[in-house]
Amino acid sequence: MTELTVVQGDITAQAVDVIVNAAAPGLGGGTGVSRAIHDAAGPALFEAASALELTRRGDAGITPGFNLSARWVVHAIGPVYVTGQMGEDKVLARCYTRALELAVEKGARSIAFPAISTGAYRFPKDKAAAIAVATIRDFITGHPGVLDRVLLCATGDANISALKAAVG
Repeated sequence: MTELTVVQGDITAQAVDVIVNAAAPGLGGGTGVSRAIHDAAGPALFEAASALELTRRGDAGITPGFNLSARWVVHAIGPVYVTGQMGEDKVLARCYTRALELAVEKGARSIAFPAISTGAYRFPKDKAAAIAVATIRDFITGHPGVLDRVLLCATGDANISALKAAVG
């Protein structure tokens, strides 16, 4: 059975096989969690991420973790929340699904997610948390036994509260 846990703290410090980067198109260091991941992984991460050539929101690609304790980094390009009527929910769900698929393809047994799109991209935290948890649970149900642990990792109180409420 896969453990789904909310963790308050630095995603780069989590003992997992894969961490997910809430990336921007172009996959540069950006701000927030993306900046923290790039800083911790070192400059080789930027080169590897740039080679992925991901540009569409909802896309994801995987690179080595370089100086991180995680072996891999999934770079997921989340949606910018505009009205909630422009397919943002589906794009966000696709980020989580693609990240899980890529992790499993690499043989990962554990993965840590940030609260994708809830910062600069303004996705409502409660809604984003519900989508994240539902998507992860659907994946786990459809792929029993492939993952041991899934962490939902955030630093802000509002994201932590939203994630804990969604996990139940």
